[in-house]
Amino acid sequence: MAPAYIYPGQGSQSVGMGRALAAASSEAAAVWRAADEALDEPISRLAWEGPADQLDLTVNAQPALLAASVAAHRALQAAMTATTSSLGPAGYHAGHSMGQYSAMVAAGVLDLGDALRLVRERGRLMQASSGDGAMAAIIGLPDERVEDLVAAGAARGILTVANRNSPGQVVISGERAAVEAAVEAARDLGARRGLVLPVSVAAHSPLMAQAADGMRQALADIPFHDPGAPLLANADASLLTDGEACRSELIEHLTRGVDWVRAVEHMTGAGTDIFIEVGPGKVLTSLVRRIAGEARTIALDDITTDRGLLLPDDHATKE
Repeated sequence: MAPAYIYPGQGSQSVGMGRALAAASSEAAAVWRAADEALDEPISRLAWEGPADQLDLTVNAQPALLAASVAAHRALQAAMTATTSSLGPAGYHAGHSMGQYSAMVAAGVLDLGDALRLVRERGRLMQASSGDGAMAAIIGLPDERVEDLVAAGAARGILTVANRNSPGQVVISGERAAVEAAVEAARDLGARRGLVLPVSVAAHSPLMAQAADGMRQALADIPFHDPGAPLLANADASLLTDGEACRSELIEHLTRGVDWVRAVEHMTGAGTDIFIEVGPGKVLTSLVRRIAGEARTIALDDITTDRGLLLPDDHATKE
């Protein structure tokens, strides 16, 4: 099997993430040590002990999530080498928003240290660019009414679809007045619920133009390598086939949306039938099941034990 490896973005962080796996896997522990060294601070302690309000800050959440995801990926590779698991190397890598950095480290595009420093700068620039931005989750809105929702909000200011996460679930982003107007209109358009999110950053919207310019400069001198397996762009699920395309992706995705539905459909259309969430939480595997109900999903958090990762085939091997 050639599974798709999928990497979560900001919002999947939680205090304690990755600690059990680092205790059981020398490969995972080495990633956390490298993260502390690259950032010149104990990001591992913040990830494992909190406090949550500090971990949730964008400048901390992003590097901590990247470390947790890369640690999980390296533990997974070691577990696969040590067992008779039929899981193969990645058929695809796909990251959701900031998860693109994790995907690019796993695919050999970026060095771990470079990626950690870049996501810290990304978080700083995003926060500095936020202005009076907001985001909202719209649940249960028929897909054919999304354009009407955007139009309702855009009458009050800048508004765009930041994430198309699954059928009937979108996240909008833009100026606060526009977001609030769209939330007001959502129920009349058929949505079950509209909820302004507790964030001050209008991610994946034109309000991130300043942050994108800053990241263009930050990325200019960083070495980028061609991906070792197909990697998908956030906005349109196009293939990123070389290092320069990956560099451009990390600039452009700040101001463009994440079409996760299209990414999953691209991978299933190419024959992928198993998705492995490489990192903390189960957000992406849940979305995959809503998009492609027949696909098999594995969240590494579900198979982490005090002995490391217990791969699905290990049960049969040991019995």
